[in-house]
Amino acid sequence: MTHAIEPPSDAPLPEMPGCPPPTSPARRKILGWLGGLSGAMAAACAGVPIIGYLFSPLTHRPGSTWIPLGKLETFAIGATQLVTFDHPDAKRVSWTGQVGNTAAYVRRLSDTEFQVFAVNCTHLGCPVSWFPQSGLFMCPCHGGVYYENGDHASGPPPRPLYQYSYRISNGQLEAYVGHMPTLNDLPDLPPTEQTPQVNG
Repeated sequence: MTHAIEPPSDAPLPEMPGCPPPTSPARRKILGWLGGLSGAMAAACAGVPIIGYLFSPLTHRPGSTWIPLGKLETFAIGATQLVTFDHPDAKRVSWTGQVGNTAAYVRRLSDTEFQVFAVNCTHLGCPVSWFPQSGLFMCPCHGGVYYENGDHASGPPPRPLYQYSYRISNGQLEAYVGHMPTLNDLPDLPPTEQTPQVNG
């Protein structure tokens, strides 16, 4: 009975025809470090914007200010109309472009009484549309519906439309607007106001 003789452990392995030579441990270690480093850099590049988004409310919140929406005579009593204006925070950043434009719905109730609605649905923030034929605001995203006074009519929205504080100054209607309101971040109050003009 014959036994195979094993070569000593320090003997070089025989080369097989057509196979690349085995890599050295040092080369494998360097390649492992390079792979780990490139993965860490990719994760950092993807993570920085996400972390910045999550912590931005703690570091920066757009300030609200009085924005002119138009002369009083442009708003008919009993009518609701869309008014566009430049976002107050857009002035701080020159590259905002069209993103700096926003809107609100103005409903005139009497000579001096108005409702100024944020254009965003209270469900997930999609812009609502006003349908004067039916007297309803409707959200195209998930079917939210609001009455003309902003009250919730049907669909998933948890509350009525948000309303901005307003004032009449030198024959113009002005609204105190800035950031997009959410359930956790209601519209800012003007410095002299004690309670917000919001429904619900």
